[in-house]
Amino acid sequence: MSTSTRNIIAWILQGLLALAFIASGGKKLLDLPGTVGMFEQLGLPGALAYVVAAGEVLGGIGLLVPRFVRPAALGLIIIMLGAVVMHTTKIPGGLAGGLPAIVLLVLLLMVLWLRRPGPMVA
Repeated sequence: MSTSTRNIIAWILQGLLALAFIASGGKKLLDLPGTVGMFEQLGLPGALAYVVAAGEVLGGIGLLVPRFVRPAALGLIIIMLGAVVMHTTKIPGGLAGGLPAIVLLVLLLMVLWLRRPGPMVA
C-alpha cells in the first residue's frame, strides 16, 4: 500500500472515529448523573464515569491532531477493551450487545497500525 493511500485511509478512519467518540463522550457528559448511576450499577466507581466520558471526548479530539493520534488511539483502545469486558461479563445481552465496542476497537487498532512509525519517504 502506498504512503498516500495509507494516509487517506487513516484520515477517513480518524475522522469517523473522532465523531463517534466525541458524540459518545459528549452524551455521557451531558447526562453525568445517569452515566455515574450506570457505572455504579455495573459495580464500577462513579468517578470512572467522568474519566471515561472525558477520555472519549479528548481522545476523539486527539485523533484529529497528528501529533496525538497514536496516544489518543491507545487511550481509546483501553476504554474500548473495558467496554468489551463489561459487555461480556456484566451487561445484559452479552457480547452481542457489545458489537459496537468491538467494531470501534478494531478500527482503532487499524488506525494505530496505519499510523505506525516507519521509514520516512522523501
